[in-house]
Amino acid sequence: EIEPYSDFTTEDFCLQAGIYIEKIFKTQRVPIIVGGTNSYLEKLVEDPVFMFKYKYNSCFIWIDVEQSVLNRRIDMRVDQMVKVGLVDEVRKIFIPDADYTKGIRRFIGVPEMDRYLREETNIDRDYESKQMILQASISSIKRNTRMLICNQLDKIQRLISEKTWSVYHIIATAVFKEYLDEAWTNTVLQPCLDILKRFPKTNHHNIIIECT
Repeated sequence: EIEPYSDFTTEDFCLQAGIYIEKIFKTQRVPIIVGGTNSYLEKLVEDPVFMFKYKYNSCFIWIDVEQSVLNRRIDMRVDQMVKVGLVDEVRKIFIPDADYTKGIRRFIGVPEMDRYLREETNIDRDYESKQMILQASISSIKRNTRMLICNQLDKIQRLISEKTWSVYHIIATAVFKEYLDEAWTNTVLQPCLDILKRFPKTNHHNIIIECT
């Protein structure tokens, strides 16, 4: 657990990841590192201080979704988050003139709500005006999330082309079109399990796998 107002640096991530990787290996299991930003993963793998590439044989799996489908999913997901209390969550940590470059306040969804939270208690603003500001804040969250994804895609391509990472590319668009458990199993889970089963015996890389 990390303090919400402290920065969890790439060095912090590498140190924590190293500890848990070794713990998992001791139980005769395979560590799986998921999520986060590619900056964290790149630091873990490439930094010579942590010796990751020399200690471990890594299998990189990139689960990708068609951009237009992903954009619709982002919009729907943000709307769902708003319905279940996104504004209330941000309101709890809102402080005027807070530093949005550190800790939890730099996450997408927090700085975008700043203007609305400032204006919602303004007695000189009518309800309709406040709702317009809220909708603009929500639109900013969606736009910034899409921009983040584009940046992440650029990073992945750079890791493949410049850092020569061997990456298995799983195209999971069908999961977001069908919303069925079978789609997840057939398109993502089973192909990933098959890759992991073959991994110790093969050096194939940058293979695109698309299940329909």
